[in-house]
Amino acid sequence: MLLSIPSPGSDSLSIFGLELRFYGLMIALGVLAGVEITRRRQAARGGDPDDWSSIAMWAVPAGLIGARLYHVITDWRRFEDDWLQVFNIRAGGLGIPGGVLLGTLVGLYVAKRKGLRLPIALDIAAPAIPIAQAIGRLGNWFNQELFGEPTTVPWALEIDPEHRPVGYLDYETFHPTFAYEALWNLALVGVLIWIDKRRVLRPGYLLAVYVAGYSMGRLWVELLRIDPASLILGIRVNVWMSVIAFVVSVVVLVLFGRRRPGDGTEESAAADDTDDSDGGERDAGDGGEDDVEGTTSDAMASEPDGEPEATATQSEPGA
Repeated sequence: MLLSIPSPGSDSLSIFGLELRFYGLMIALGVLAGVEITRRRQAARGGDPDDWSSIAMWAVPAGLIGARLYHVITDWRRFEDDWLQVFNIRAGGLGIPGGVLLGTLVGLYVAKRKGLRLPIALDIAAPAIPIAQAIGRLGNWFNQELFGEPTTVPWALEIDPEHRPVGYLDYETFHPTFAYEALWNLALVGVLIWIDKRRVLRPGYLLAVYVAGYSMGRLWVELLRIDPASLILGIRVNVWMSVIAFVVSVVVLVLFGRRRPGDGTEESAAADDTDDSDGGERDAGDGGEDDVEGTTSDAMASEPDGEPEATATQSEPGA
């Protein structure tokens, strides 16, 4: 083909005898980018960015564990002959849904222990997740994995014979579905920031927009993929998960997500009294329109359950 994307010649880098896998390096870079974005968004809302460094110390390992567990559970047949391969993550095998779920739950627990407002913390983290995913997906390029059906489009990906699935050995170029997903995630970041700046959602529901948007993109990407996968009624497990996650998140947004008249205005004064009675619980950076670089504002918001939200305050340095 005159036009195509070559695959890397190696999946690792050797430095002073130490072998570094590009797959792991891309995941690490994605994590660092995501943490830095949350720090900037936290600072833009008047909070202490070090809070998010502390949260990441627990949420990131939990996310990796959750991602691996999801992959093992949904593709358990791959490990029947050698269950010790469950622990071999160097060769790939991380399921994003499991990583997001467990990482979010652990992150919320740590945020609560630090006295941060959970709805605002969710809004701060939402755009950082797809950016981390987009960067991490580059690891699949180095591993020559998670590509789609054979194609001859100009951006087709060249795959070496040893990485082609059974039945596709005579094809040389395939859809780079991991790249499609990465580009979709980057576009999703822009949508999330745009929605956040418009302040049309109640605090805490920006994450539901991420889930809906990611699930929609993952659905059509998953339908293109040809790598072996567990099936339910002849359909890939991740297709089912994408449909379920999309439907649930859309229902939640329609029923509860839209900002109501008075949210973040007249309720804010009562919120101050509530914080005082609770012993001075800190805000994760309430209110304020911001982008990834961050701009500060004095706007205020309310929690999704209708309880008043406090104005942003400068929090104490995180542990």
